[in-house]
Amino acid sequence: MNRFSGTASASPLTNPLLLVMVLAAFTSVLNNSMVNVAIPTISRHLEVSPSLAGWVITAFSIVFATGVALYGRVSDSYSFRGTFLAALVIFGAGSLTCALAPTFSYLVAGRAIQAAGAAAIPSLAFGSVARLFPPGRRGVVFGTLSSAVGLGAAAGPLVGGLGVSAFGWRVLFYGTLAVIGILFIAAWRFLPDLNAQREPQPHRFVRLDLPGGLMLALGAAALLYGVTAANHVGLAAPRAWGTLILAAAMLAGFALRIRTAAYPFVPPALFANRQFLSASGIALLSQGAFIGGGLFLTPLLLINELGLSAFQTGLVIAPGAFAVALLAPTIGRLSDKFGPRAVLGISLSCLLTGLLFMSSFAVGAAPWLVAVALVIASTGYAGVTSPAANAASKALSAEIAGVGFGIYQLFFFMGAGTGAAVFGTVLSARQRLGDAAFNPLYAGGEATAAFSDAYLVACVAVLLALVLLTGLGRADSVSSDAARGGG
Repeated sequence: MNRFSGTASASPLTNPLLLVMVLAAFTSVLNNSMVNVAIPTISRHLEVSPSLAGWVITAFSIVFATGVALYGRVSDSYSFRGTFLAALVIFGAGSLTCALAPTFSYLVAGRAIQAAGAAAIPSLAFGSVARLFPPGRRGVVFGTLSSAVGLGAAAGPLVGGLGVSAFGWRVLFYGTLAVIGILFIAAWRFLPDLNAQREPQPHRFVRLDLPGGLMLALGAAALLYGVTAANHVGLAAPRAWGTLILAAAMLAGFALRIRTAAYPFVPPALFANRQFLSASGIALLSQGAFIGGGLFLTPLLLINELGLSAFQTGLVIAPGAFAVALLAPTIGRLSDKFGPRAVLGISLSCLLTGLLFMSSFAVGAAPWLVAVALVIASTGYAGVTSPAANAASKALSAEIAGVGFGIYQLFFFMGAGTGAAVFGTVLSARQRLGDAAFNPLYAGGEATAAFSDAYLVACVAVLLALVLLTGLGRADSVSSDAARGGG
């Protein structure tokens, strides 16, 4: 156990490490959410089609989702502080590449480099909490990190819109670079090396099991790309089914590798731990339902069907995002007091209520009803993120907290990426058919019936997450003995 454990302050105002992690989490999410609103401007300025311009987001998402587990594993064996500083340098190099990009190809490459650095932030931030704080004190800190994420998501469209309007899209990346510079100085000054008291491990490079890590990363990237491609060109297209077959092969190879390697990338026992798998599944399904269902579908509904501008759409979405930022710390504290399962049950029910209200009454109605539905769903989502992370942490010993939370965050971000693709496919299919909505409570017009169905499928994802609550409870953590490959 680290010498900071049990004594670290849970407030970022008095804990420099936590302050750095909160600011880093905020910056990472702000960077991505503010770029979203700049896509139309980038498309016009660099003379690419809107669909091609979407790769500014897709490239970041694929690299980001696959990098979180790799950083977590590295931080378990090498310097936590050094790993974080190196990631900030990569994040900054990508930001500078984007700011100076002369062509669209350079911009996409810069976004991939950005993601290769930014991917360290969630796994290292959540992993450091599992190392610094004992069970019973983690929920409120996870809530604080989740609040920073929510605030970044809420502020991003507003900051991005103002920046693009006043100075052009490149200022977004220059601004990110400036903040990263400040973060680097703060991290250099305040971050402790959480591995300093451990006995140096012989053959640390071998223990990383890079072949296993690369198979996991390639499998996750291929899965995310394949699902996204299937949404755009259909599952019958070779690049869709071919990539999905590659994903299956890589993930099968990874599963075999961790059972045969002397020092596996992930202890096999982690994937046999019911607590960890249930918490990760809840994170994947709720993230897919809320981000893929709520936040991906809603702008399409508001702009394409209700005729709102991008700024008006931001105003409709912002109250829900601020609800996440305001409620997450308090709900995280409740998960410490009453246990993650109880809080998750209530929160998932609230998320389900919001999405069902959207499918039944808000779709096709006045924008203020859409905002109400999002606030209800966001309140539920605020109560899922930190309790689910708290539940996952109970299955992780300090020795594997980095890679454990890397895997958890991989589930988390894969939920967002695949959720958008799945619900987008449902929306497109239902729009082509033009049939009446499946939801018997829906009373809107035929033009928005497909949106009602897509939100209804998001409700099914939340129902599955509620079923997974049965897997949460008392659980032994996966120990360092398992991390040696003992399972």
